[in-house]
Amino acid sequence: MSQQHAFQAEVAQLLHLVTHSLYSNKDIFLRELISNASDACDKLRFEALHDAGLYENTPNLEVRVQFDKDAKTLTITDNGIGMSEAEAIDHLGTIAKSGTRDFMSRLSGDQKKDAQLIGQFGVGFYSGFIVADRITVESRRAGLKPEEGVRWVSSGSGAFETEAITRVERGTSVILHLRDDASEYLNRWKLKQIIGKYSDHISLPILMQKEEWDQDKSEYVLQADWEAVNSASALWTRPKKDISDEQYVDFYQNISYDNEAPLTWSHNRVEGSTEYTQLLYIPAKAPHDLWNRDKKAGVKLYVKRVFIMDDAEALMPTYLRWVKGVIDSADLPLNVSRELLQESRDVKAIREGNTRRVLTMLEDLARKDRLPTGEDWERLSDEEKAEAEADAGKFTRFYAEFGAVLKEGLGEDFGNRERLAKLLRFASTQSDAVGVSLADYKARMKEGQEAIYYITADTLAAARNSPQLEVFRKKGIEVLLMTDRVDEWALSFLHEFDGTPLQSVAKGAVDLGKLQDEEEKKAAEQAAESFKPVLDRLKASLKDKAKDVRVTSRLVDSPACLVVEDGDYSMQLARMLKQAGQQAPEVKPILEVNADHALVKKLDGHPQFDELAHILFDQALLAEGGLPEDPAAYVKRVNALLV
Repeated sequence: MSQQHAFQAEVAQLLHLVTHSLYSNKDIFLRELISNASDACDKLRFEALHDAGLYENTPNLEVRVQFDKDAKTLTITDNGIGMSEAEAIDHLGTIAKSGTRDFMSRLSGDQKKDAQLIGQFGVGFYSGFIVADRITVESRRAGLKPEEGVRWVSSGSGAFETEAITRVERGTSVILHLRDDASEYLNRWKLKQIIGKYSDHISLPILMQKEEWDQDKSEYVLQADWEAVNSASALWTRPKKDISDEQYVDFYQNISYDNEAPLTWSHNRVEGSTEYTQLLYIPAKAPHDLWNRDKKAGVKLYVKRVFIMDDAEALMPTYLRWVKGVIDSADLPLNVSRELLQESRDVKAIREGNTRRVLTMLEDLARKDRLPTGEDWERLSDEEKAEAEADAGKFTRFYAEFGAVLKEGLGEDFGNRERLAKLLRFASTQSDAVGVSLADYKARMKEGQEAIYYITADTLAAARNSPQLEVFRKKGIEVLLMTDRVDEWALSFLHEFDGTPLQSVAKGAVDLGKLQDEEEKKAAEQAAESFKPVLDRLKASLKDKAKDVRVTSRLVDSPACLVVEDGDYSMQLARMLKQAGQQAPEVKPILEVNADHALVKKLDGHPQFDELAHILFDQALLAEGGLPEDPAAYVKRVNALLV
């Protein structure tokens, strides 16, 4: 006896979007249903590690695709784990709300991109309604009795029906009752073409009935024999020479749900104390949830070709969470859990090997990022020139998407800090583009320069116009401009590069060493001495705001700026922590004043000294990217002076 059930409200909304927004990408439904069938077989294989009886009498796992022209049905059948009636209601009638909302919010109207989201958000089953006006699912969970099977039926509207059935075979059959305009999928050649494009890498055999030409009927007729229409071997297990670039790209797009080709990939068999195969990809675009560090991310883990888990985060450090791929271990136990992964020495070795491999791939991209010039270019063959042109700019593309995340590695991966430092790129006072490496900077340091200078700010404009750069600009000293939110934190772990210290221009007293001549040093000392009474009054006026007040030689055009002591939190980092709702230490900056500036000279004997002192401090705070503690009071003081 059948029972009526209402779809979760969001499922009904999702079905409408799937059938209307993605209609021009109809082929993807077969990719998704075969992928689900493969997953069901993987789950059976995993559960059977503890209970071999789940295989019943059919240990060979497979997926079958068949069609019936007369009935206008297309059926995808697997002999995987199957579903009970309760699981069918739960899995096919509801979806995790957050995932559904996110899916619907990401739909852009771009057919190709939207099609990728179906698999990414785990709603692949519903793609069947792109071509079908009704779907029937018949299933029995492995281990249950034949009479405990279930039939699920829906026309994709607001409800579905379930009823108990007798099903001898374990597993699931998804029967699509095709619409009239989907008759092209009642064609063996068409189905085989789609399977070859999207599902060739699946390690299970995907079977279809053979066809033979019938002279009497003048058409192809299905035979009783079945044959595999895919390679039926995991792509990463095949020799590299047997895999085309197109197959590598197709495999990447299937496991990542990315509609773009990856920038590069690496396929290797690692032997030694720990044996494993790695197939790792560097994407061209960052995922939408790149900055969600709580989301499980990582590569797929197989053990001896048996699927174990998605998102095995223990196999890749957090700062490489954007890497996609597969690891197939020969040494890990088949019943390995996430907890065991954290403790395994083999996993530690795999993780370190994966990290080294990814960094090597990035170093190769960086090395090839710029085209050779002059004689170096002329020496290349036409084939080498074409390859160089294809690789040029790839690292720049990568860095624009993932550079900020890569910097997290400075604090997370001490062993690879030097390699990571060489991959970092920045804008500078000599370059607007984010393409200056620390090695580039060091190669063009001025004679006598003893440090790599940098400044952090919220935006490139704020960094470039900071008053703290004035003396560096005057002397032609390059300064790196760092505007990623992670920079301040990351640079606290990188104190030097290739023997040269890194120095923030906003920390400590400015010391240009040999770049500052004796006359300049002497003039600065004399200014500090003659200006001492004014400095003492400024310290008294700003005692609640400034840690100290001193004369500086770093300013040329501006009257004042704010700095902090070496080793202290910068004001920018303190602001970022507060914005993130985290505890931030109180930062009392140092006010540095330009004794040669007309506004500063006016301070001596000015009747409104205290008001002017506070304006000077608040203006320096604004120039640094902060806001006055009391904006209304600042405006009132400025207005009073203007009047």
